[in-house]
Order: sequence, then structure tokens, then C-alpha cells
Amino acid sequence: MKLPFYQVDAFSNELFGGNPAGVCPLQAWLPAKIMQKITAENNLAETAFFVPQDDGYEIKWFTPLVEVNLCGHATLASAHVLYKHLDINTDLIKFASKSGTLEVKKDGDRITLDFPADFCDPVAPPAGLIESLGAEPLVCYHGKTDFMLIYPDEKDIMNLKPDFTKLGKIEARGIIVSAPGEKVDFVSRFFAPAVGINEDPVTGSAHTSLTPYWSRTLVKTEMKAKQLSERGGELWVKMMGNRVEISGYAKTYLEGEIEIPD
Repeated sequence: MKLPFYQVDAFSNELFGGNPAGVCPLQAWLPAKIMQKITAENNLAETAFFVPQDDGYEIKWFTPLVEVNLCGHATLASAHVLYKHLDINTDLIKFASKSGTLEVKKDGDRITLDFPADFCDPVAPPAGLIESLGAEPLVCYHGKTDFMLIYPDEKDIMNLKPDFTKLGKIEARGIIVSAPGEKVDFVSRFFAPAVGINEDPVTGSAHTSLTPYWSRTLVKTEMKAKQLSERGGELWVKMMGNRVEISGYAKTYLEGEIEIPD
């Protein structure tokens, strides 16, 4: 069986930037174990699969190790494939997912995701978290799936050198670290060794937690953010009540086919 496959650099307007995602459009669902094997073979942070529905598409996301409930960059990459390569005739796309209905729209040259906000609560850091990161934060929060740690300065985020073996033992999908930005409103990094990703280049879903925090802290509803990974990426975010709009660019790197047993 041959299936179309795309690799897209999400949250970047240039190739080799942002976060690469696999996108595999389907006409009907494959068994989950097959989608997991495809994702492991791709060895990208996430691969998205989607199938058509009456009012849009259903989407699922996999890391090389597990299926996840929400992924921003692979959703943006999927919308990019639909707009650029599959020639859909609408600017608004609806994706049904484990995180509810996600709306995506063309916004000029950018693509905008409409995601549920994740309002984090302050918590005491679990044992081993601070030691794994090597630097004491100002405060620690916990949301639906991630810990979020706030630091004083952008340089604090850049200088973190996590112990990924220790960090992978923390019970969480991932660890968000963030601080005020020097040229943008805020910066961040995202570590997720527990699900097979030591450091994610650009993490759209993390901004469902970051945006409410920084909107409240900076008293702003619209902000520009940067993720300080080696590849780097830029995001434009907007607080919309209990929703968050996350916008960015995308570039196609690869278009082809994969072949799996029937």
C-alpha cells in the first residue's frame, strides 16, 4: 500500500528552521500500531495523520514513542499540506481530535491555530526537576500535561543544559521553561524526554500554557514569542477568553510516498 507523505518545517518561513513534522493524509484510519511504526520510522518529533469527515477532518498525532492528545506544529503542518498540496477550497479547516474541535484558518501568509487554553496552577516542583534542569526558577506551574517553569531572563533559558536522563523520569509529557524576551514578548524551550523528544524545536501546544501566563503577566492579549531551540521558531499568539490563537509560517521540505504492507 502506498500512502502520500509530506515533511513540513512548521513555525518557520525558511527551510531548515522551525519544527519538522511528518504529515500522512489518509482516506481511512490505519491500525494505531501501524501509525506508531510509521512515526518511529520517520523519527521526527511528531507525525500527524488525518482522514476526511463530513465537516472537516479527524486528526491524530504520534511521537516516536506514543500517541499524544495535542500537537500544534503538526496541526499547522497538516493545514499547510491541505492548503498548498491538496487544494482544499476553504480558508477554514476543522480538525476533530482528542482535544476537541480545532479550527485552523489562513491568515495572509500565515496559518492560525485556534486551541483550548491551558490555565496552569502554581505547584511545588516534583523531586528531581530542578536538579535535572540545573537552575532554580522563579516559580513552577503545572497544566494538563506539562510543568512550566518561569525564569528571570532570556539568558537563563538559553544557558540551561538539562540532564535528559534524569528529566525523563519526571511524570509529565514535557517541561516548558520560559522568560521575558529581549526582542520578543517571551521566549521558551520545551523538553520532553519521557515521550521520546529531548528538546522539541518549536512547540505549538506549549503555547496554550505560555500564552495565558504571559498575557496575564504582561497585560497584553497579542504577543510575539520565540522558541530558543537550535533550529528556532517564531509564533504570534493571541488570548481569546478560554481559547488561544497561535500563528506561524510553514515550508514544505519533502513530498513523496511511503510504502507499507497491505
